[in-house]
Amino acid sequence: MTRSFVATLLLAGIASLALAGSAWAADAAAGKALFEANCASCHGVSGKGDGPVGSALNPPPRDFTVGEFKFDANGNGTPGEDEDLVLVIQKGAMAYGGSALMAPWPTLSDDQVVDVVTYIRSLKQ
Repeated sequence: MTRSFVATLLLAGIASLALAGSAWAADAAAGKALFEANCASCHGVSGKGDGPVGSALNPPPRDFTVGEFKFDANGNGTPGEDEDLVLVIQKGAMAYGGSALMAPWPTLSDDQVVDVVTYIRSLKQ
C-alpha cells in the first residue's frame, strides 16, 4: 500500500468516527427539561441543591454548580465520571454507600440519563 492510500484510509476512519460521535451526542436541552421535571424539586432549578424539597433533606442534595462528585460507582478509582453519575441516577446513591434520599430513577431511559448528566455538567460555574 502506498502512503497516500494509507493516509486516505486513516482520514476516512477519523471522519467516520467524528460523524458517529456527533450522532451519539447527548442533548443538554433535553437533559434540562428532564432535570426540571425530575430533579429540580430537590436539587433546585439552578442545580445548587436548593430545591423546595431539598431544603428539608439531610444530607442536603448535591450542589451541581460546584462540580464535585462523591461516588465512584463504576469502581475504577475515579469518582465523579459521567458513568458514575449515570449509575447513581439509575440505581440511587444508596447502592454506592450514599443516602437513600437520592432515589433511583428507573423510569428514565439510558439516553435520557445521559442527557441529564450532560445538563448537570453544564451547571458547573
